[in-house]
Amino acid sequence: MTQQLSLFSDEDRAKLRKNVKAEDANEKPTQPRSRLYSKSIERKAKQTYRRAFSETQLLDLVQTLEPDHLYNFITGGDVDGLSYLKLVLRSQDIDYCLFSTWCMATEDIYQIRDWLASGRIKKMDAFVGEIFPGTYRMQYNLLKPIIEKSDGRVAVFRNHSKIFAGYGDKFHFGIQTSANINTNPRTEQGCIQTTEEIYQFYYDYFSGIRSFDK
Repeated sequence: MTQQLSLFSDEDRAKLRKNVKAEDANEKPTQPRSRLYSKSIERKAKQTYRRAFSETQLLDLVQTLEPDHLYNFITGGDVDGLSYLKLVLRSQDIDYCLFSTWCMATEDIYQIRDWLASGRIKKMDAFVGEIFPGTYRMQYNLLKPIIEKSDGRVAVFRNHSKIFAGYGDKFHFGIQTSANINTNPRTEQGCIQTTEEIYQFYYDYFSGIRSFDK
């Protein structure tokens, strides 16, 4: 005889049968059925889903970001990692931001320089892949003094993650995307989460990174 395993104890099954009989008799159950075999987890952040096939379209889809929201995107065309940061800057200036990318394009470095120079972003830390100082030497030499001028640092390590995390006076945020900070015609996905928890999660990790480059 094959022994069957049950998710319920004898006591749970007895309570469940009692509840079924009570409902059938139009009586109030002694214990809700759902408590015996399931749980519902209420999530704090509201979810938004959008598709975009250019940076302009992406910026048009979300006019402003709100605290405690998750914004999910599937993109193509001329959308890159920095496009998501532009959405944050549309809603607030940024006191601090870290970013992580495997590589990045020269024009995006100039954009970061302009944001730092104008005060739209006050301080940045950069985390790049181990290939960046060699394969992208010109970009690395351009980026390093720009970041260090904001009292930030450029850390080089075995990195392939694409992350932004930071805060302004309205909300904290974390951005997760498959896109590097360079334009790629391929389909990419991204998510902006405007909670302090996501910022702290990434900040705690990246602040402990030791750079290969001394």
